[in-house]
Amino acid sequence: MRALVIGAGMMGSALAYDLAHSNMFDEVLISDVNLQKAVGVAEKINKNVEPIQLDVNNYDDVIDLMSGVDVVISAVPYSYNYLLTKASLEAEKHFLDLGGSNEILKKQLQLNEKAKEIGVSIIPNCGLAPGLVNILAVEGAKEFDLVDEIHLRVGGLPQHPRPPLNYQIVFSAEGLLNEYTEPVEVIRNGKFEIVNSLDDVEEIIFPEPFGALEAFNTSGGLSTLCQYFLGKVKELDYKTIRYKGHCEKIKTLLELGFASNETLIIGNTITTPREFFIDLLSKKLNYNDEDVVLLKTEIKGEIEHKPKILVYEMIDYFDKANQISAMMRTTSYPTSIIAQMLLDGRINERGVVPPEYCTNADEMIKELRKRDIFIAKTIISGEE
Repeated sequence: MRALVIGAGMMGSALAYDLAHSNMFDEVLISDVNLQKAVGVAEKINKNVEPIQLDVNNYDDVIDLMSGVDVVISAVPYSYNYLLTKASLEAEKHFLDLGGSNEILKKQLQLNEKAKEIGVSIIPNCGLAPGLVNILAVEGAKEFDLVDEIHLRVGGLPQHPRPPLNYQIVFSAEGLLNEYTEPVEVIRNGKFEIVNSLDDVEEIIFPEPFGALEAFNTSGGLSTLCQYFLGKVKELDYKTIRYKGHCEKIKTLLELGFASNETLIIGNTITTPREFFIDLLSKKLNYNDEDVVLLKTEIKGEIEHKPKILVYEMIDYFDKANQISAMMRTTSYPTSIIAQMLLDGRINERGVVPPEYCTNADEMIKELRKRDIFIAKTIISGEE
């Protein structure tokens, strides 16, 4: 079998690494508009990975390349995912992406019937959040007779934080800014609501050396969970984890207009504060520190008429041996695993299906354990 990864950046390179080491594929194609970038990934993995030059704006070329593989995974900015979804349907191939935009997802879901007719699976919003954390939420809720609350918390952090923001870029700076600025969907008191990003800051505790951190509203992490759980739970929310003080500083910058799309003229250059800020974040917060990813999913409800709390918790560190960041591991490996489950028959749903509705959480946890990513699951009494 053959797999195609579109995009040879951080996430694409980790996807190619895991696919190549799965022993499922005879060949993994890694494509990028910058051929040398793809070549660098292939040479580093050094195992049945073939670099290909591909500009995703050339629709016909995309379809031609897709036609020769069994599964396609997008690791390019989410703005391309709808176009790539349509291309995969024309090529009649399974397609997965890392998601990140509720608006793109809504457009993809409209292609559900077409995908079913063709007999392929489109699995959007794979990865970490959305993705892995959503799988845990849906599967964990099935263990309860009654679910009251679901709280999802995820964050990628530098192991050695540097002021002033105590953060480093672990994926796209543009994607980060979208999470910090777009509206947030939640369920409160049993009702669907839209709230602001960067609000509702809370303290969250992890084992030392992390201790007390903060978590706050950000967009996109719930994917379709509000629609799925509306009428079934009283509370549902997703928050991003950071070192304390980060949220207030970012909020100040945004209130000063750094995310604005108004025209900004600097010398002979026309730009926007948003474009300038993205460029600045990419340069100033890219100091290549070893990172860590923290995850906590908490589900409250009743099991056999007794109040219970189910907690999934994960702490994953930078892979020094293979020089793969924790964010790359926890985003790309679940996506690679879902692709493998799709091809070996463990996932057989067809149509446009987010991973939380077709992926078994216990299977995912077992597969991640093989990659030294450990998710602890505990159920404790919910009685005060």
